[in-house]
Order: sequence, then structure tokens, then C-alpha cells
Amino acid sequence: MALIVQKYGGTSVGSVERIQAVAQRVYKTVQAGNSIVVVVSAMGKTTDGLVKLATEISPNPNRREMDMLLSTGEQVTIALLSMALQELGQPAISMTGAQVGIVTEAEYSRARILHIETTRLSRHINEGKVVVVAGFQGISSAGEMEITTLGRGGSDTSAVAIAAALRADFCEIYTDVPGILTTDPRLVAEAQLMDAISCDEMLELASLGAKVLHPRAVEIARNYGVPLVVRSSWTDQPGTWVTSAKPQGRSLINLEIARPVDHVEFDTNQAKVALLRVPDKPGVAARLFGEISRQKVDVDLIIQSVHEGNSNDIAFTVTTPILKRAEAVATAIAPALRSQSNPKLDEAEVMVEHNIAKVSIAGAGMIGRPGVAAKMFATLAEAGVNIQMISTSEVKVSCVVNANQCDRAVNALRTAFEIEAGEQGSRGAGESTCIDSPLPLHPSVTERLALSVVEGSRSAVPLPNCPPVRGVALDLNQARLAIRQLPDRPGMAAKLFGLLAQHNISVDMIIQSQRCRVIDGVPRRDIAFTVSRIDGESARKMLTQVAAELGWGEVVLDSAIAKVSIVGAGMVGQPGIAAKMFEALAQHQINIQMIATSEIKISCVVAQEQGVKALQAIHAAFELAGSEKFVVPA
Repeated sequence: MALIVQKYGGTSVGSVERIQAVAQRVYKTVQAGNSIVVVVSAMGKTTDGLVKLATEISPNPNRREMDMLLSTGEQVTIALLSMALQELGQPAISMTGAQVGIVTEAEYSRARILHIETTRLSRHINEGKVVVVAGFQGISSAGEMEITTLGRGGSDTSAVAIAAALRADFCEIYTDVPGILTTDPRLVAEAQLMDAISCDEMLELASLGAKVLHPRAVEIARNYGVPLVVRSSWTDQPGTWVTSAKPQGRSLINLEIARPVDHVEFDTNQAKVALLRVPDKPGVAARLFGEISRQKVDVDLIIQSVHEGNSNDIAFTVTTPILKRAEAVATAIAPALRSQSNPKLDEAEVMVEHNIAKVSIAGAGMIGRPGVAAKMFATLAEAGVNIQMISTSEVKVSCVVNANQCDRAVNALRTAFEIEAGEQGSRGAGESTCIDSPLPLHPSVTERLALSVVEGSRSAVPLPNCPPVRGVALDLNQARLAIRQLPDRPGMAAKLFGLLAQHNISVDMIIQSQRCRVIDGVPRRDIAFTVSRIDGESARKMLTQVAAELGWGEVVLDSAIAKVSIVGAGMVGQPGIAAKMFEALAQHQINIQMIATSEIKISCVVAQEQGVKALQAIHAAFELAGSEKFVVPA
């Protein structure tokens, strides 16, 4: 008999008929010999309606009262579903987050889970009852017993956290799509259903705007080794498994606020090639990386900074043994990138730097915590380490520094984030998705999943037919800020991102330009980064107010951008992947404004009105379409 946690989203319980259908599904699962905990969201658009009521009363409602109001939505669903189960003859009991014992931080509207008191929950399960839990909510640990909500995606987070706390066999997330698709079926009807995807890949896709799972839920599953499956509540299709490695005995105390960084990584076998003043027009990145791919040059980080006038800078890192080949390719193609529209523009210049190292912090716990990157930059500044390049993903921040400063940087970061030398935390090397040996799970899981786990690490064996790109994501909710002429010295990035963290503004992509100017005796670079669009204007005003004091230039905001990304563990070591993505955009005359990469992700910023076309072009280029068209229920 398995212990299963099932979560049903708002559309899955959007009417009495849908609640009765869910009750039938739960009843059948119990009749098959399983114990069930069900976590539910508010019915349909209930939460939106409650928010509308609040704004009709107050344009800026009190956050405590908002939590009190919004928490009522799930209470309606749990009572109705419990009644529906009882009508079928199945003993059931509904419980709020507080009654279950979901204890959170005292942060209204965005609380993180500290721990879950499972005694009462376990007692009801042992009595043969289905426990129906209100997702999205908890209660503060302080003596006031305040109701708190977990923020967007909170029901996903509740379900996976309960599964972790109960050590459930697995957690099923029921939604309005048949599983995890290669992209949003609302934008590409032929999006293909995946059988399985790794937590690392899912973290990237979830954080990039794929709404089927919230990143916080994936983070908990990854940290505690909870097997997840995403399925449709409308069909009996098997869905998609989100795979995670064997957990390493993490404490269930401070469940969501454990240390954000698990691992400090470094690579001294790196060199940097930068092309300065390349034309800012479609096709430039495609030509450059197309030639790099043809010459079998494998690149690591790729960054393209915000444009200056009609030109841009593109930089990439390679391993030292292939530097000469990479430099030869860049030097050969540079004259061909001369701007035809402006012959007076200087020819693209190739700049090579040998003595560099890449230093990274990694950990799923940094998602949505704006202070983590700022802490890294501040730590490097205090150690006197200047940052030459920055590249970010949802679970990693990488900085390129001088090679002779690498040891100092690594030691300082290990101290700051309390990481023991050589400690792997929950991150190891080479996690992939397509896998071929079984986990010791419940039989119903192993029928759908095969995963090779090495004790104490995260490893898997890719199958020959595993595609390098698993999914394409589009984020239309970002804005870009560019700061001109930032002094190029240790501590400036720390001050900048520290200010943003103090104002609780999370940063996504961070790109530092390669072009350096000396103005009034001070070397300066531009830096650009993306934030949530709702934070864009407030961030611009705040940074403009301190610009003169901190010695930087104009702060420019662009809210009309889109970020399109590809994700796949199989792209590592395949130099043609980036070129193929850039070529797909060039063929549709879509200009790339910024580029940032991690080991398993490439993201491009394009104009907002070209975002959907960019996603569709890239999805087609990687031949990710399936034979079936998916229609999302209204």
C-alpha cells in the first residue's frame, strides 16, 4: 500500500461536477489499497474574485487582511470535496493549513514553510480517512497564530511539502494539461508530452514561466527526493514524472528556509573570447556561433550585453585547450560582422583573456531570494575580487574572475555560505533526464520511471535518443534595467544588487558588458539585468535616486521585452545547440537583445511583440512538436 499526496488545482475543482469527478478519482485510488492526502486550491477563479472585492474596498489592502480573506477560498473547496467523498461512503475530513500544522514564517502573502506538524495528519490517515487539506496557507510560528498564505503556486508548495514531511511514496499534481509539455500548448498546439524530466530542468522551466509547476514545489521535491508526477484531472493518461535523486537526510525543520546555497564550484581551466562592437541586428549571433559549431568548438558561458548605439558585445568562455581554435574562429569572422549600414563604425574587435576562472554558487534554495546574489557579490568585494562576467540561472550564479584570485574567491564564498570544502550538498554533476535503471519506489512509480542513483550524488545515464533540448519557455512578464557607466571596481555589483535585495526585488538575468571605458580616470562598464515587470518602475526610480551618490550614469528601463529560453541537460558538450537557437531567430528576423546561459539553459531577450513568434520558431527548429494537438480546458 502506498501513501500518496494528490493536489488538484483551481480548474480541476472549478464546479460541483468537477469536485464530484475528483472525489471519484480519489475514491478509486483508495479502493486500490492506497492512503491518500488531498491538497486543493480554491475553486476556479475564486481567488481572483476575492482580490477584486478587496481592491473595491481599498486600493492598497492590508496584507494581513488579504491573507485572512484569500485563505477562505480553499476552505470552501475542502469542505465540499470532503462531503463528496462521504457521499461515496469514503471517510474523509477537511483541514485548514493551520489545523494540519503547516507552520510558516510570519510573512503575509509570501510566507515560506518552516515545518509541518504531522501528528494529527498521521492519526487521521491511520484511521482510514482521506484528509482533504487547504493548500496555499499556513499559520505563523509566533504566539499570535496568524493565518499566512504562501503566495503564487502555494498549493503546489503545500502538497510537495506535506509529501516530504509524511515521507509519502509520491506526489501527484493534477492540472488542466496531461503533463509537462515541451512548451505552452496555448501557444503551440502540437507541444509534445514528456514522459520524464529532471528536477534541474523542471526548476529552470518553472522559473522561466512554465506554469504547470511552481519552482518552490520543485525545489522541495529536489531537496527531499520526493517523486512527482504531473497529470490531467480530465483523463487517465500517465502524465510526466519529475525525477529527483536519493535525498541526503535533510532536516524537515526549516523546510523551505534551509541554506540557499549547497555548493561552491570553480573551474580554472577557462579562457574568455569577446567580440566588441558587433552590429546590433538579427543574424549576428547565428553567424558567429554557427561557425563556432562547424569548427567543433564547445563553449561554456555565453553573454551578450545590452546594446550601445548600433552595436553590441558578445563574449563566451571555452576550456583552455581549445582557446586557439576559438580565437581563430572569432578573428576570422570578425571582419564579416562589420556594419554595412554604417561603414564608419569600427570593425568588430576580438579580445582574448587567458588567466580567468569561473566561480559559481549553486542551490535550489536561492529561488526567489534576492539577497543571495547580492551576498555573493558582497563577499567577493570584501575579498578584493573584481567580477569580469556574470551569468545567472534560477539555481546558479557564476562569476568570471582573475585566475590568481580564484582560491581567495572560493574560500570567501565557502565561509560566507557555510559550505565545507569539497561538500556537494544536494548538487552533484551530470544530472540528466533520460534514464535506464530503477529507483526503489512503489511499483506504480517504477512502471513509469527508471532512474540511476549514485549514493550521495545526483547522476543519471542519458539514453541515446534523449533530445538535447527538452522544453522551450516564454516569459512576457519581465522588464530590463540598464545602468550606464558603472565604475568597474570590486563592490559595485554588491552595492547595486544589495539595494535591490533591500527593496525585495528579485533579479533574473544579469549581464555585464565587456566594453570598458575610462572616464575621468575611472574604468567603467554598463550592466543590465531583468526584473519582474511590476518591479521595473520602482527599481528605476530607486536606482536613479542613488546614481549620483554611487557614481554611475543613466538608468534606463525597457518594459517591452520578452525572454525566450531553451532547457535541456543533454545540451552540455553540444556546441551546435546555441547556434541552432540563434539561427531560428535570425530566420524570422528576430533581433537578440541579450543572451545569458547556464549549463542546461540558454535565454535570449527579444522585443515583446516578437516573443510568441520567437518561441514558436525555436520549438519548430528543435523539432519538439508531437503528433497530437492538446486543447487546454477553458
